[in-house]
Amino acid sequence: MKFGNNQKNIAVGGKTVFGGTVGVCMLDTQFPRIHGDIANARTWSVPVHYRVVPGSTPKAAVYEQGKDILEGFIDAAKQLVKMGADGITTNCGFLSLFQEQMAEAVNVPVATSSLMQTQMVQSLLPKNKKVGILTIHKPSLTEKHLKAANVPLDIPIIGTENGKEFTRVILNDEKEMDIDLARQDHLDAVEELMKTHSNIGAIVMECTNMSPFAADVRKKFQVPVFNIYTFIEWFQSGLLPTRFNPDHDDPRK
Repeated sequence: MKFGNNQKNIAVGGKTVFGGTVGVCMLDTQFPRIHGDIANARTWSVPVHYRVVPGSTPKAAVYEQGKDILEGFIDAAKQLVKMGADGITTNCGFLSLFQEQMAEAVNVPVATSSLMQTQMVQSLLPKNKKVGILTIHKPSLTEKHLKAANVPLDIPIIGTENGKEFTRVILNDEKEMDIDLARQDHLDAVEELMKTHSNIGAIVMECTNMSPFAADVRKKFQVPVFNIYTFIEWFQSGLLPTRFNPDHDDPRK
């Protein structure tokens, strides 16, 4: 459609900040946020909004099942939407427990946990293959968390809690992390999972701090790896679809 010379080009407001469609509700932490981590702004192909929930710790999210921090996350989500976010996520996969309450509290789509990808990933695999979950702390990942993310309860799960670096640094909120040791923790955990379950066809990483090591897992074990990065990039693509020019390939125009 071609517009006449009198057609106006009107900009429409309604937000405080434009250009960032996803809002991330953040735990209050100090551990390193390396490239690929959800809270490293350079991880993303598009701008995102962040809001920290004061006093919310990794231990509260993981060990205490989000005790006493839900209201803070709902408030952060509301503030992010007011700022301009069209969709909300969190920076901890264990916060699948908050999915229903947060979705009810804000009038935009909410994706609290990377675990929510699991059923979709399973549907991509042949019937003789299963998704395996890699988590930061297997003993704390309960049936309640899985049900909240619609994850089958018989799914194979492995954690990095027996490693030398990754789980300790994140859950103790330490200021330094040996990246090579953290990478090895991921590889060791997945190797153990593969030995126990020979039919693993894909990995879903629960923890939002695991994405920097996804390519290492993929390279060594030759299975697809899904994480918060893959989930939120997909999520964002629906919130703000790419605008295509239907006339682009027409030589007559």
